Order: sequence, then C-alpha cells, then structure tokens
Amino acid sequence: MLTLRALTLGLALAVMVSACNGPTGAAIRVIVPKGASFAAATDSLKRAGLVSYPLLFRVYARVKGDDRNIKPGTFLLKRGTPWPAILDALNGGHGLVNTVTIPEGFSLQQITRLLAQNLGVPVDSVKAAVRDTALLARLDIPTKDLEGYLFPDTYAFPEGTTARQAVGEMVKRFEREWKPEWNARLTALTLNRNDIVTLASIIEEEAKRPEERPVISAVYHNRLREGMLLQADPTVQYALGKHTARVLYKDLEVESPYNTYKHAGLPPGPIASPGGPSLVAALYPANVSYLYFVADPDGHHEFRTSLAEHDSARRAVGKDSGRAAAQSPARPQISR
Repeated sequence: MLTLRALTLGLALAVMVSACNGPTGAAIRVIVPKGASFAAATDSLKRAGLVSYPLLFRVYARVKGDDRNIKPGTFLLKRGTPWPAILDALNGGHGLVNTVTIPEGFSLQQITRLLAQNLGVPVDSVKAAVRDTALLARLDIPTKDLEGYLFPDTYAFPEGTTARQAVGEMVKRFEREWKPEWNARLTALTLNRNDIVTLASIIEEEAKRPEERPVISAVYHNRLREGMLLQADPTVQYALGKHTARVLYKDLEVESPYNTYKHAGLPPGPIASPGGPSLVAALYPANVSYLYFVADPDGHHEFRTSLAEHDSARRAVGKDSGRAAAQSPARPQISR
C-alpha cells in the first residue's frame, strides 16, 4: 500500500518527468468513447504510450478536478505531451479530430456529402474544393472535378480543417498510393493515368469478390483492344446520377459520354474512387481471353469468350429476363 508521502513524491516526480520530455514524433490517435470513465480514458492513453504511470495520472487529474468533464471523441496527441496539456486536451476538446472513413467505390457526390457533414462545412465549399483547377492541372485530369482521385481511406482531420485542406490531404494520399513503376506500365498499355483510374473505378463497382478484379479487368482490356463497346452497367448508373438495383433496357438510352452502351472506349473519367487493389487490377489484368461476364446472384461472375457461351451462361444463372430478353444480339450485355 502506498503511503500518502510516497504517492505525493511519486506524483510530483511523474509530473516533472512528463513536463521535461516534451512532445515528440508523430501524433497518435486516441479514442475516448461517449460515456467513457476517466479510468477508461487513462487506459487508452497508457496503451498509446502517452501516459507511463496511469495510477499517478488519475490521482493527479482528481487532485486538479480534471477527471470529471472529459470530452468524448478522437484526439491526436504526441508522446511526451505534459500531463497538464493532456488534461487540457481531454477537457477542452483540444486535439479533437474528425475521423472520416471513405469506403472504396464511393462516388464524389457521396464523398462530398460525407466530408461536409463530418467537417461541419457547407456542401458548396466541398464542391468548390473538388473543382480546384490547380489540383486538376497537377494531376493532369481532363474532367471538371476530382472524381476518382480522393483516395478511399480513414482520415483524421483536426477540428477546423477546411474543405480545401481535407481534399488536398486525400489527393496526397492518392499520389502516395500511385507507384512510380506504374508510369512505365502505362506506356506498355498505351494508356494514361486517367484511363487507368477510370477503368479501376469501373472494376471497383463491378467486382464483388476480390479475386475477380484482374479477370474483370481483362474483359475490359480485351474489349478495348477489339474495339467493342464496354457496356458496363455502372457507367450507365453514373450517367443516370443514381444507383439502381437493376439497370433497365430503357436506361441504356440515357444520353451521356459516360454511357458505355452508346459510346466506344472508356468514359471521360472515373465514376467512383477505386482502392489500391482495383488500381493494380486495372494495370495488370489477368492473362485470359474472356470478352463477356454475367453476375450470379451469389456475387461471383461467369466469364465467357464467345457471345453464344455468354448467352448460355446468362440463361444458366437466371438472367435471361427483363432487359436481357429485350436486348438485341448486336448489343450483347456483358454484365448485369
């Protein structure tokens, strides 16, 4: 059992040590859940390496009266931060961050709403940030916005982060993901980076199983090489401006450069934000000769080389109905 004198001396020493170290290194993320006790918050600080003497820290906070009004949320703190500064952060909300997770395959429209909500900024400010002409020029993007270039990841934005700062960080994350050796691969494929990001975004929307990404990529590469229409349903949904459970035959008539049932080649730009695996798949397709695929209800795809085989596969998975039945053989459906 610690005596009062020993506890006081230990407390004084620990506070002095914490004050002498000074903040160092990268900021560490600490989460204080809503309703968490100060003891639970201290445990989180201990696991993060921010508090070496949790018992003394709790006593110190109690003596100061700073153990009752901690703020829930995600904090970014550095190792060596003095105890008084840690308590100021927990009680005053200093160091609080907004954690935003951008899932793979989210469209720019979805990301814009999510950023505005989490940053507490107007939607219009995010819309302006994703049309930043300097960023578009730096990335050599031919379209009017950063669709496809806000990399899907979990971000921790400090309180007060502007839309422009957040968008800039997400673009930097994309640039870090893009490997230098991929530029040589572009030459081999006779495609540019925007082509690959565009193709990767379509793969991201089509693939339900990770192992199928390179095969789906191969189908599109083969069709591009053969001069065939891509006929990718996700591009039609993008042209429609909404996600539908099923693309109908009438939807294929939408007039848009993103409608790959009407316009040859890749669409002008990405239709969503692809993750790393889809970028790799777009750059390195499987070595197969498939030209068609159809989705099975369980999520996997059936791949075929000829139209006759494809029609048979569609019937086998129960897809030969509705739009598919009305589809002309001159415009074969390759996906859903």
